[in-house]
Amino acid sequence: MPEKMVTISGASTVLWILFAASQAFEVEISPTYRTMAQIGSSMSLTCKATGCVSPSFSWRTQIDSPLSAKMWKNETASTLTMDPVSFENEHFYVCTVYCGSVKLERGTQVDIYSFPKDPEIQMSGPLEVGKPVMVKCLASDVYPSDRLEMELFKGDQLLKTEMFIEEMEKKSLETKSLEFTFTPGLEDIGKALVCRAYLHIEPEPQQREKANKLQVYTSPKNTVISVHPSRSLREGDAVTMTCSSEGLPAPEIFWSKKLDNGNLQLLSGNATLTLVAMRTEDSGNYVCEGVNLVGRNKAEVELTVQEKPLTVDISPGSWVAAQVGDSVVLTCAVVGCDSPTFAWRTQINGSLNGEVRRKGATSTLTLSPVSLEHENSYLCSVTCARRKLEKEVRVEVYSFPEDPAIEISGPLVHGKPVIVNCTVPNVYPFGHLEIELLKGETTLKSQHFYEEMGIKSLETKSLEMTFIPTSEDTGNVLVCLAKLHSGEMESEPKQRQSTQTLYVHVAPKETTIWVSPSPVLEEGSPVNLTCSSDGFPAPKILWSRQLNNGELQPLSEDTILTLVSTKPEDSGIYVCQGINQAGISKKTVELIIQGSPKDIQLTAFPSESVKEGDTVIISCTCGSAPETWIILKKKAKTGDMVLKSVDGAYTIRKAQLQDAGVYECESKTEVGSQLRSLTLDVKGRENDQNYFSPEFLALYCASSLIIPAIGVIIYFARKANMKGSYSLVEAEKSKV
Repeated sequence: MPEKMVTISGASTVLWILFAASQAFEVEISPTYRTMAQIGSSMSLTCKATGCVSPSFSWRTQIDSPLSAKMWKNETASTLTMDPVSFENEHFYVCTVYCGSVKLERGTQVDIYSFPKDPEIQMSGPLEVGKPVMVKCLASDVYPSDRLEMELFKGDQLLKTEMFIEEMEKKSLETKSLEFTFTPGLEDIGKALVCRAYLHIEPEPQQREKANKLQVYTSPKNTVISVHPSRSLREGDAVTMTCSSEGLPAPEIFWSKKLDNGNLQLLSGNATLTLVAMRTEDSGNYVCEGVNLVGRNKAEVELTVQEKPLTVDISPGSWVAAQVGDSVVLTCAVVGCDSPTFAWRTQINGSLNGEVRRKGATSTLTLSPVSLEHENSYLCSVTCARRKLEKEVRVEVYSFPEDPAIEISGPLVHGKPVIVNCTVPNVYPFGHLEIELLKGETTLKSQHFYEEMGIKSLETKSLEMTFIPTSEDTGNVLVCLAKLHSGEMESEPKQRQSTQTLYVHVAPKETTIWVSPSPVLEEGSPVNLTCSSDGFPAPKILWSRQLNNGELQPLSEDTILTLVSTKPEDSGIYVCQGINQAGISKKTVELIIQGSPKDIQLTAFPSESVKEGDTVIISCTCGSAPETWIILKKKAKTGDMVLKSVDGAYTIRKAQLQDAGVYECESKTEVGSQLRSLTLDVKGRENDQNYFSPEFLALYCASSLIIPAIGVIIYFARKANMKGSYSLVEAEKSKV
C-alpha cells in the first residue's frame, strides 16, 4: 500500500510540472505586426521565447520566398537581419518556435521604401528680370512613387503641387519631377525657391525639401567714365580713368583702346585705369565695357596728349651759401626732353674746380671740398634737338666753423674789475661779421666789422670789454653771440654763440660761533663749538686755539668742534676762520672750564643713631673751590624741608622720634652740584625708670579716670534690678 502511494505521488508531480511548463511557454516577435525599412539600410527582426529551457527556432516568409537575410540564435531568442534592405525583403515573416512537442508561431509584415535624399532644383538658365525661366524640381530614387507628393514655393507663395498616383508596373526606384515656368522680377531678389517632397507611408510619412535663394540678374546699363585730372594732357602727365556700370550681378569692367583699324586692344580688367608718363601717341579713344552673365554695356572717352615744353631747373636754387670745407652738389635737371646735352661753365669762363656727372635727364657739378676759389656764378647749358636753354646759380662761400670763445682775465670777485674777451676764429667774409656780448638778455657791448678786405682770407675777430661783477651776477649767463650776414638772398644771418655761467666770489663775512651748552663749563662736561660764515663759494671753516704767544694752533676743518670731556687746561681763546678765494673772516670765543664740587662730607654728631632727648649736630663740609653753596634738607613724602644751617651745620636739641629720617646735603657751584645723604635714627627711652615720656603720662592719667567710671556703672545697674526693673530673660522664664 505505501509503494502504491509513492507511485501515485510521483506521477502527479510529473504531470504538474508538464502542465506548468506548457502554460508558461510563450513567443514574442519584434517589431510587432508591421514595420517600415528603407532600402539600403539595415533591419533586424527578433523572435524571443519564454518558459522553455531549450527552444528551437526557424524563419520563413508567408509565401515561402527566400529570406534574403541572415539568422542569429542564442538560448532564448533568434534574430533575422536584413543588411542591406532590398526589394526582396518586402514580405510577411513568420517565426516558428518548438519547445519539445509544443509549437508556437508569430509573424510581422516588413514594408520597404526609398527616399534617400533631398529634392533637387534645376533651372533652364540664369534668372534675368523680365525673361521667363523654367524651374524643375526632381525627387530621385523614390519607392513607392505612387505615394509621392511634390510642392513648389516661391517664398510663401505656392507655385505648383502634384500627386504621383499612377500605378507601378514593377518594383523599382523612380525619379519624379515637377516643372513650372515663371518670369522673375526685381521683387524676387532675396526670395527663396523651395521644393518640398512628401512620401505618404505608414506608420510615419517622410518629408524632404530643398531651398535655393533666387539670384536675379539684370543686364549692365548706365555705364559711366570719369577722368582725373583732365581729358586734355601734356607729355609726362598721368591720368586716372574710373568706370562704373549698373547691373545684377555687378558687372565686371574691362578697359580697351580703340585702334586705328577699329579693333579694341584690351588694357585692364579693373574699374580704374591709370596711365603714367603719357606720350603724344597715347592720344585716342578709350572704351569701358561692363559685362555680366546676362549682357554687356559700353562707354568711351577721348584723351588728347600734347607735347610738353622744354624746361631746365637747377637746384638747390639760384643762390647757394657754401661753407669752406663742406661739399656742395649743383643739380641741373631737364623736363621735356628724352636725350638732352649738358655743359657747365663759370660766368667768367674760369676753371670749374669740380666734378661733373650725368644720369638720365640730370647733370651734377660737385664742389668738394669747398674753398674760397669756388665763390663764383655757375651756368648749366642744355641742348635738346634744336632748342637750347641756360640756367645760372650763384655760389657764395663763407667760413664760420666754430662757436666763439669767451675768455676772462681772472677770477670773478665781487667789485673787482675783469676783462672779458669774445673771439670768433677763421671767419669769412669778416666784413659781414657782428659780435654781441650779453649778460642774460641785457646787451653789454656789440660791434660790426665793416672794414674792407684786401684779399680773400680767413680772419679771427674779437670783442673786448671791462666788466665789474657783483654778487647779484652769480647764476647769470654771459653770452657771446656772433652773426655772419652771408648775402642778400639769405633772410636770416648765420649765428653761433657761447655761454658761460657767472660765479662771482664773495669774501667771507658774518662769521658766527655758537657754543652748546655754554662757554662756562664744569670739568668733564662735553661742549660743541659750531661756526658758520657767509661767502661765495662757501667758505672753508678752520678751527684754531690761540696760544699764550699769540700764535694759532690748528684744531679742525669741520664746522663743529667737539670737546668730549673738558679739563681746566682746555680753557682759553678758540678762533674760527671762514676762508675762500676772495678772503678770510674770523671770530673768537673764550671757554672757561671750572672744577665741580668735590670731597663732600655729611656727618651726624655724636652718631647717626641717638636716643630721644639727645642733642644731634648734622654737618656738611666741602673741600671744593670757593663760591660753593651748601643746602641742608630733610626728605619727607609731603616735600623736602630746607633747614637753617650755619656754615653747613644744623643742631637738633632734645631729639624727638619725628626727627628721625633722611637728611640731604647739596653742594652747588656755577658749573655743577653734588649730593650726599644720611639716615638719622631716634630711639625711645622705654627702659629708663627716671624717664617718663609724655605718651606714657597721658595713658596713666586716662586709666585713673576710666576705672572709677566703670565701678559707678556696675553699681547703678545692680540697683536697678533690685527695684523691679523689667528683664526680658526673666519674663520668658515665668511663662514656662
